[in-house]
Amino acid sequence: MPSAREPLAPLPGNRKLTWQDAMRATIRRVLSANGHTGNQKNDDLVKGYFAAVDAAENRVTAKLKRGHDDDDEDDDENRLITDSCDVVRRKITAFINSGEMKVTEFQRTIGVNSNSYGRFMKLKGPSSGNGNQVYAAAFRFFDDRKKAGIKAPAKKKVKKDDEAKKFDLSGVDPLPGEDEGDVSVWETCDEIRKKINAFLREPDVTQAAFLREIAKFHPEGKKIQSKQLKDFLSSKGPLMGNTSKVFYCSYVFFEKLRIKQGKSKTEMRKGTEAAWCLEGGVDTKRSPNQGYWCSASSRIVEDKYGRVRTQRA
Repeated sequence: MPSAREPLAPLPGNRKLTWQDAMRATIRRVLSANGHTGNQKNDDLVKGYFAAVDAAENRVTAKLKRGHDDDDEDDDENRLITDSCDVVRRKITAFINSGEMKVTEFQRTIGVNSNSYGRFMKLKGPSSGNGNQVYAAAFRFFDDRKKAGIKAPAKKKVKKDDEAKKFDLSGVDPLPGEDEGDVSVWETCDEIRKKINAFLREPDVTQAAFLREIAKFHPEGKKIQSKQLKDFLSSKGPLMGNTSKVFYCSYVFFEKLRIKQGKSKTEMRKGTEAAWCLEGGVDTKRSPNQGYWCSASSRIVEDKYGRVRTQRA
């Protein structure tokens, strides 16, 4: 049985041994000695350990690029992660929504790439994503802020009068089909997600108030729960979430707000109208999670407006 103290084998090509190589080799020996496979692709435990090493390497690289020396840093590799993946995701979402940093700046700060960040944020579950480098890196980021006495940015208390002004749609006539709950939608789901996120970052706007306001346009007069909003915002794709009432009700709200503010249609909006003119608006009835048939020499492609077509492979 291998020992954790066995000497490291020389690397091919006389490549210099780094501390990351040493840590990975030690992890393999220890896990093998304790009955684990040591297979990075199949063993979740190994994934978690290796993700921690990768996250540490990225943080060190990011610090050196910013001109910091890590000699006096905490021993990050030995720090215990006490938050679940879902808790870390909620902290990230709240931090980004506060406006203190944009997503790209946050990614650079914790030393992760956009692909890893996107995969981690799409997952759901307390342990879903524990092998992703974002999990360990983001936890340490928030833990460092807590130790430094930096409180999470909080929105100022909203006054009722100021809040009412944000949602004031007085003087705007009902949209065609609004009374019947059948307004034609001319925005993609991704565009509505952008509008929601931007609106929630504005001062004097709370999520609870936003949900109350858009629920006024619910065809069945039902309330819209925060989980419905979260599920819609966590999706990605021009039609992903098209059957959600969050999508429909938010479109009606933002369309009336656009008219109230006298704003012109964006180029994306005009393109969406052109793409869906024959159907009378973006599809809000059928889920995009369906199969398509095409010949062996073709492939299915979706454009930014959510239109699906075949293309020669």
